[in-house]
Amino acid sequence: MIRRCEPGDFEAIYAVINDAARAYRGVIAADCYGEPYMPREELSREIAAGVAFWGLEREGELESVMGLQAVRDVSLIRHAYTLTGRRNRGCGSALLARLQQDTEQPLLVGTWRAAHWAVAFYERRGFRLVPEEEKRVLLQRYWTVPERQIEESVVLADERWFAHKERS
Repeated sequence: MIRRCEPGDFEAIYAVINDAARAYRGVIAADCYGEPYMPREELSREIAAGVAFWGLEREGELESVMGLQAVRDVSLIRHAYTLTGRRNRGCGSALLARLQQDTEQPLLVGTWRAAHWAVAFYERRGFRLVPEEEKRVLLQRYWTVPERQIEESVVLADERWFAHKERS
C-alpha cells in the first residue's frame, strides 16, 4: 500500500534511508559519505523544509520511501530509498508513478553521478540528464546543497521540464 507518511513514521523513514544508502559506501566520494548517511537532525530539517514523504508499506512495514518537495515552479523528487532486502520488486517505480500523478509541475531529481543504478532507474522512467552547465544552476536554484555535492551530482528532469524549457 502506498500512503503519505505521518510524523509517527519518522523512525521508519530514517531506517529505510540509512539502510538503503549503504549502497553508496565505496561508490560515491568518501568525503560525501558518512554513517549514518542521513542523521536524524538532517531528516528533521528536510521535513521542516517541505519534503513530504510517501511510503510503500507491506505487511505493516515501511519498505520504501520517496519525498516530494514543491520549490518555486518545479517539484523535486527527494530521498528515494528502498530497504536493501526489498530492492528490485517495483517499490521505487510504484512510488515514482504515484508522485508523478500528484504533481502537475515539472519534476527534477538530483542524485550522485557515481550511483549509476539510480541514474538508470530514472532514465528508464523517462527522465533525462540535464546538461552539466545547467545542472549547477538548477542545484543552486532549487536545492540547498554544499559545493562538493554539486560537483559530485547530476540532475535529471522529466519531459514536462524539457517541454517547459523549450517554450521559454
